[in-house]
Amino acid sequence: MDNKNKKVIRDIILIGASTGGPNAIEKVITGFTQDINAAVLVVQHMPSGFTKAFAERLNKKCRLEVLEARDGYKIEKNKVYVAPGGYHMVVKEPGVIRLNQEPPVWGVRPAVDKLFISASSVFSNRIISVVLTGMGKDGAQGTIEVKRNDGITIVQDEETCVIYGMPKVAFETGYVDYVVPIDKIASKIQSLMNN
Repeated sequence: MDNKNKKVIRDIILIGASTGGPNAIEKVITGFTQDINAAVLVVQHMPSGFTKAFAERLNKKCRLEVLEARDGYKIEKNKVYVAPGGYHMVVKEPGVIRLNQEPPVWGVRPAVDKLFISASSVFSNRIISVVLTGMGKDGAQGTIEVKRNDGITIVQDEETCVIYGMPKVAFETGYVDYVVPIDKIASKIQSLMNN
């Protein structure tokens, strides 16, 4: 790929996690500085009722504004949107969050794949996706779609995962660009954003 003539702006960060995810997500989000100049969309496998408290806790610890997503929210930079438990979070043109209660994917709702795949069709090469600790294979198909649309794909390394399931399956697709320890993911994302 020849990026010499045209600089790609990477300003959409997608994060998916399951078991062990809340602490991992907190490490990534609190590692960002205010001038990240990107929007962050998060799917954490959690039942309904828990995601609002999770978003509020992150909001207190983080420089960026963290919200539990609502249907119709416009995606804005320097905001973090957490998918509400019990709802898939998808992205529609021109960058609007939609929530739905379509059937679970891989037994979960929200599903990482739903977010990654829908965002890829809207934002294509502007995306950096991250699959963090968790059981199962949610996020693998989405990782493929992000890479096929010229986004950048990251997974958490085995050593720092509580459960090396989702990152492992995503890595095994052959579509992962970087394998990174949890405490280095925020800085890795920031270094990639304007390359």
